[in-house]
Amino acid sequence: MKHPSTRAVFDYWNRRRGSRPAPERGEINPTDIHQAIGDTFMLAADFIDTWRFRLAGTRICALFCREIKGEAFAELWAAANRKAIEELAAVVEEERVGAVAGLIGRSAEGHVAELEMLLLPLAHSGHARIRALGVLAPTVSLYWLGVTPVEELELMTLRHIEAEQKTRSGPRFVRAAESSRLRHGFVVYSGGREIPPGERTG
Repeated sequence: MKHPSTRAVFDYWNRRRGSRPAPERGEINPTDIHQAIGDTFMLAADFIDTWRFRLAGTRICALFCREIKGEAFAELWAAANRKAIEELAAVVEEERVGAVAGLIGRSAEGHVAELEMLLLPLAHSGHARIRALGVLAPTVSLYWLGVTPVEELELMTLRHIEAEQKTRSGPRFVRAAESSRLRHGFVVYSGGREIPPGERTG
C-alpha cells in the first residue's frame, strides 16, 4: 500500500476484526484513525441496494470539489467501469473480502491523478445499512487537486484481500498482465490457486 492512510485504516480494521472476516460497524471508532479520517469514507446500502456515501472525509470531498455524502458510489466512475464496481461491491459484501485498487482520477480539463482506494467489508445484521469502510487518496500531491474537480475515476489495478488472511501485512498492487482476465470484477492471475473446472463461472 502506498498511502499512509491506506495502511493505517487497513491495520486498524484488521485489528478490530481479529479472526473474523470483518468487524461490526459499532467497533469502528473514527477517533482511533484520526490521522486518516480525511481520506476515509463509509458506504451504506439504500432501499434498492445501491451503495451510497454515508460519510466522506474532507480530503475526499476536496478531490471532487463538493460534498459527496449521499451520492451513489458507482456514479463517480467512468461508464466503462461501473458494472465492475457494482460487482466489486457485491463481492465485498457477500463474500466478506476487501480490495485495494489503483485508480486514475480525471478532470474535465484533462488533468490526471493517480489515486489509491481501499475497500473493506463491515459486518451487519438486521436493518443496519452501512456495508463498507474505505480510503480514497492521491498517491502524489498535485497542484490542481482541490482546485479543479476530479470528474470521474478509472480502475487500473485491483487485488482482493482474502477473508481468511490473518496477517497484518497489506496486499500488494499487481498490474494486469496479458495473461490475466477479469472475473466478477476482479483481475484473476495465472499461477494462483486453481479452481476445478466444474466450479468456474463467468
